[in-house]
Amino acid sequence: MSQMILEVQAFLETGGGVLVFIGIVTVVMWTLMLERFYYFYRIFPSQAEAVKRKWDARSDHSSWEAHQIRRLMVSELRMQLEQGLPYIRVLVALCPLLGLMGTVTGMIEVFDVMAVAGSGNAKAMAGGVSKATIPTMAGMVAALSGLILSARLENFAADEGEHLADRLEIEHGGDES
Repeated sequence: MSQMILEVQAFLETGGGVLVFIGIVTVVMWTLMLERFYYFYRIFPSQAEAVKRKWDARSDHSSWEAHQIRRLMVSELRMQLEQGLPYIRVLVALCPLLGLMGTVTGMIEVFDVMAVAGSGNAKAMAGGVSKATIPTMAGMVAALSGLILSARLENFAADEGEHLADRLEIEHGGDES
């Protein structure tokens, strides 16, 4: 365990301070995604069933008021399905930007070394090059993992919202146009 901590610490030192921010953003992003998966597979099914029971218990399914109540029920559950997804999208987009910031700070370090030691000191420049490339890689890996799962979450939310609307049957009365 202590060896793993030392390796992570060495990685963070090699990649620079921006890696800490990328790590924090990634942890928050994954926490939000795991919460959404938990909601979708554990909480939402019972909520959808409760809404369906509530709708089926109504005697009126055909009036204008009934259609508005149905629309409200579906809309409230869709809002709960989509809760947190915009934050996940923002965090996914933030990861490569933080990686780019790490690239810029690493290149500044390379230029500082070149200004002080000249361009012939490759060993001194290597540290800056590491700080320029590792954050870019870390930001892209975090963004790709988040992008794949956030797309799946958004598709699930859209599909389940449509399925919920389909499950609440409406009757068309004679008074509607």
